[in-house]
Amino acid sequence: MNTRFLIGGLLALGLVLCSAGVSAGEVRDGDDLLNRPADRTYDRIIESGYLKVGVYKDFPPYSFEQDGEPRGIDVELGKRIARELGVDFRVHWIVPDEALSDDLRNNVWKGHYLDKQRLADVMMRVPYDKAYAYKQDSTGEYVNEQVHMFGPYQRETWQIAYDPSQLDSVQTVAVFQYHPIGVEIDTLPDFYLTSGLRGRMRDQVRHYRDVEEAFNAMREGDVSAVMAMRSEIDFELGRPENRAFRLAETGFPGIGKQVWDVGMAVKNNHRQLGYALEGIVDKLVKTGEMDQLFAGLGLRYGVPDYYREFLKPEALARASGSD
Repeated sequence: MNTRFLIGGLLALGLVLCSAGVSAGEVRDGDDLLNRPADRTYDRIIESGYLKVGVYKDFPPYSFEQDGEPRGIDVELGKRIARELGVDFRVHWIVPDEALSDDLRNNVWKGHYLDKQRLADVMMRVPYDKAYAYKQDSTGEYVNEQVHMFGPYQRETWQIAYDPSQLDSVQTVAVFQYHPIGVEIDTLPDFYLTSGLRGRMRDQVRHYRDVEEAFNAMREGDVSAVMAMRSEIDFELGRPENRAFRLAETGFPGIGKQVWDVGMAVKNNHRQLGYALEGIVDKLVKTGEMDQLFAGLGLRYGVPDYYREFLKPEALARASGSD
């Protein structure tokens, strides 16, 4: 399962790019002699004048490169956090490994064996999930003991977009027993659609390198719909060439996690940094600025369930931009 939290392709071989693929704006500031990553505590980050923000590579609309510059919602949020800290933003590109725990180890607390000096100060798009945070291995050891996960800033969910010239509507996923649907290969939508309804949709599932390629196929008439995360779908529907397509209103019975909160992660002993970043994100969510940040990129914002448990209706409306 890909580690951009239940999404993406099997890109483990891309890890060889970790040392060679450092782009402009990235900083490699560990100890070369000892092959040890720098211990960048809150005070040292402020003193250095920059914050290294870890974001996934080639993952629109969350984080990607355009005209040589980092773009996307996680990049914009990282820039805003750095500005609130009074430091510069530095991008730290993450190429996903086979498991999220590998990504956390390689980019947050230990460093990849090919380049231990290269670590992020904070990693974006980490599931804010207590069950995962306290996950244990077969020996009873906590898998994520070296990591502090905090600061939920978005609620994500699954979404289908369809071509109204091929389908009148999509009220249930059962329609894809008879109509082809595109997915990014080796993602949860791929597994869900190929195994759901006792495999009756399997023959109609078409696999693509990414969501953009799946939408290209829908424009060509090769598929009648595409399933991905809501923000990915929104991003594609914002392109002029895709505006004829529509959002489906169907649910996804049996999918496991229909919605989930997305947050951040720092090294476990860097709690002071975590508390500072958490305070910044908390303010952005409660004032509605997070909603504005998403809207500025043409994306719908979902207030994390974490806030829905205690915010009063008027505060929740302000956070969601509907007050």
